[in-house]
Amino acid sequence: MRRLSNLGVMLGLICKTSLLSAHTTLPNKTLVYCSEGSPAGFDPGRYSSGVEYSAVAETVFNRLLDFDLNSETPKIQPSLAERWKISKEGRVYTFWLRHGVKFHVTPWFMPSREFNGEDVVFTFERMRNLEMPFRKAYLAEFPYWHYTGFDQLVEKIELPDRFNPYIVRFTLKSPNAVFLSNLAAPPASILSAEYAAQLLKSGAPSDMNRRPVGTGPFIFEKYVKDESIRYAGNPEYWKPEDVKLSKLVFSIIPEAAVRVQKLKSNECQISVYPRLVDIAALQSDPNIEVLSKPAFGMSYVAYNVTHPPLDKVLVRRALDMAINKKAIIDAVYEGRAQAAVAPMPPVQWAYDKSLKDAPRNSKRAKAFLTQAGYPNGFKITLWAPSLQRPYNPSPKLMAEMIQSDWAKIGVKADIVQRHDFADYIKRTGKGEHDAMLAGKIIDNGDVDNWLGEYGCRGVGTANYSLWCYKPFDDLVQQAVHITDLHQRTQRYLKAQKIFKQEQPFTPIAYPIVYQPIRKNVTGFRIHPFGPTQFNGVSLR
Repeated sequence: MRRLSNLGVMLGLICKTSLLSAHTTLPNKTLVYCSEGSPAGFDPGRYSSGVEYSAVAETVFNRLLDFDLNSETPKIQPSLAERWKISKEGRVYTFWLRHGVKFHVTPWFMPSREFNGEDVVFTFERMRNLEMPFRKAYLAEFPYWHYTGFDQLVEKIELPDRFNPYIVRFTLKSPNAVFLSNLAAPPASILSAEYAAQLLKSGAPSDMNRRPVGTGPFIFEKYVKDESIRYAGNPEYWKPEDVKLSKLVFSIIPEAAVRVQKLKSNECQISVYPRLVDIAALQSDPNIEVLSKPAFGMSYVAYNVTHPPLDKVLVRRALDMAINKKAIIDAVYEGRAQAAVAPMPPVQWAYDKSLKDAPRNSKRAKAFLTQAGYPNGFKITLWAPSLQRPYNPSPKLMAEMIQSDWAKIGVKADIVQRHDFADYIKRTGKGEHDAMLAGKIIDNGDVDNWLGEYGCRGVGTANYSLWCYKPFDDLVQQAVHITDLHQRTQRYLKAQKIFKQEQPFTPIAYPIVYQPIRKNVTGFRIHPFGPTQFNGVSLR
């Protein structure tokens, strides 16, 4: 026993030494990122928030496909899959995988093989197959799998050539125009099947969400809840030009004013979105550059249509009509946003330019309430996160302004704030709220990621209105199965008009994303879909 123990120690020392020597090939540079919140976990398939996307999916993991951030409109490009082929009928997708990709070596996992198709099959089967042994032991929900419609779409995932584990085949039940885009989104990150087997054997499958192992540019080292996350640069990354840091640290700072001070004092070199009121001061600092880009995003107030009186269209129209969007844009966004009308932003293709808001009119709104049977108004809850979001720089102020607007038509809204953002998303996804402040930064660049999410398949996950309306849903479901862009667009235009008539939520603002960085940071780009990415980032 002692010989085996000593052998284990020696092997451990050899591995540690080889890792340290490998790290010397990376520049000895540490970058600190001021993040706004703690991740709910480290299994990217379980989450749909930018906090987890930045802290997990874009650092530790890769996907089969990725988005080319150098193009004006991000396009699909190869990642762990080098190439792919789609069958003539559009149902079978075959992927040829990249060779030589290594999973991370960590104190809790030593891979015995390189990445291959077994990992792809495991990653998606744990979402698809409820009878899979790992899924039975790992009690988890995968919201992205459901609100993308994968649960109804994917028929099987397999390795078609038993002699070649680098070919993977997905067979769909019907053609799908956004399948590739969804595979490039953060929740589709590829996990290690070998690591999962180790966790299952040791009786600790939940460690998949606590101690991640991926193939990405950074290796997870340590997480101190509500304080920091530490990563090491991956010296064996398959795309070495993307790793220019030996260490990456997420400093978790919910207070925007504190993040600004730490950026100014060089305690962090990149910060998540600032308060808009701080932008002018940051722009005047000679050591700081403020990058900006129109967001593929939107903020809105959602009405839970399963809770009376919000189940009545006239009530929702009255609440919509009472909100002073211009005042919110001026106060909450410092004028740095566009008032939202359609259920997706103008930068998105198939945006309906013809849609108009009903004029703000308190008398008409009261008349709608009377017609709906509520001449004296009513009471509801208005939920709001305490955490600043990329689409909402001040949820508390926005909630207070909406509360004041609704009070003018006799609706009393009690503001409910949740300080744990993961808990906020979970509880509102289940419909505990009456109304809530929500928002979205798109995951994959496709219109279906907006309108499909608002339909029936999004109920229980990211459809916070819990609105399932067949005329709307039929159009978005038809569109997702059509590859002709013109035909898809026509259906989406009709769907947006139905949305505006039914008003399941009120679009508030189309924001601009601002990202302050120290001027000694090189290679940083704003990700159009929300996450903060550190591929190719370095320090002078």
